[in-house]
Amino acid sequence: MRALNIVIPFSLPPVEHARDLLAQLQAPAMAKLLCRASLKSKTTASGLDACLPHERWLAGHTSDNSPAMSTALMAALGLKNESGYWFVVQPVHLHVARDHLVLTDYRQLNLSESEAKTLFDAAHPLFEEQNQQLLFGSKDYWFMQADAWADFRTCTPDAACGHNIDVWSPSGGSARAWRRLQNEVQMLWHQHPLNEAREQNNHPRINGLWLWGGSQANQSSTGLLNLRTLASHLTNTHQTFDISPSEPTTYILDSLSSAALADDWSSWLHNLSALDQEYLAPALAALDSGQLAVVNVILSDSTRLVQWSIARNSFRKFWAKPSLTRLAA
Repeated sequence: MRALNIVIPFSLPPVEHARDLLAQLQAPAMAKLLCRASLKSKTTASGLDACLPHERWLAGHTSDNSPAMSTALMAALGLKNESGYWFVVQPVHLHVARDHLVLTDYRQLNLSESEAKTLFDAAHPLFEEQNQQLLFGSKDYWFMQADAWADFRTCTPDAACGHNIDVWSPSGGSARAWRRLQNEVQMLWHQHPLNEAREQNNHPRINGLWLWGGSQANQSSTGLLNLRTLASHLTNTHQTFDISPSEPTTYILDSLSSAALADDWSSWLHNLSALDQEYLAPALAALDSGQLAVVNVILSDSTRLVQWSIARNSFRKFWAKPSLTRLAA
């Protein structure tokens, strides 16, 4: 069956702003899709989970841990890991609040590939001293082998973003060892010339590392829904948008996350309108013409996920009036 899954993180407006935002939102294709859609599922999380609702849906797991992403991410970046237990390691900026540290959005770092490699090369010997292998994948994604830390409970950077890291940092039998290693890296980077230059250019300092996504080398992705799709998306290697795939295909449209995490609702409105024109309108046209049999739209925020399904025969509902009110449900 020619089916399309479209996942749009942070597309559900916050309850307190929903009425005002929907009054301004220009998204005619989404309005037409939602008015004809059937509700397939609706879930609400606590807000303290190790991953966001859309990450949990994509990974297809129910454990209170971050998705086992390291193997899939390494493969997407062309790295081989034939043995061992690996974690994703991301360079981040930790904002210093009055009495704690807050993880910020890594998308806003303006970190170049050369800057990331410079920081990686500086930190690498510290990992070697602890007998932890560290590999460079890209400016955003490094990888560490830590076989003894397989019991860690970790959280995705998006789930922890904007929060006190004490609550979200890795926990487990060796958590103290990780904190010690991270502290050594932080001290090394604190006076690094690169960070001095970044500060002068009004870019955030890279002053921490975020550990998550642990998995065994060559772990099979069987049963983990769309895990490779998520890895391809995170590493910017996703395939071109195809409105008439030969088999069920999932696309992640993630241009709303940064705006929502920053409470920048003007940008959120602009970006959602752009998504509507660039992706939802062609999907709607393909559904109407018969190129697609089904479009599943998965909408979420930091605690909620709603899945809508629109089949071609939904267009028989000629009486359905296009509306965005279901976004506030």
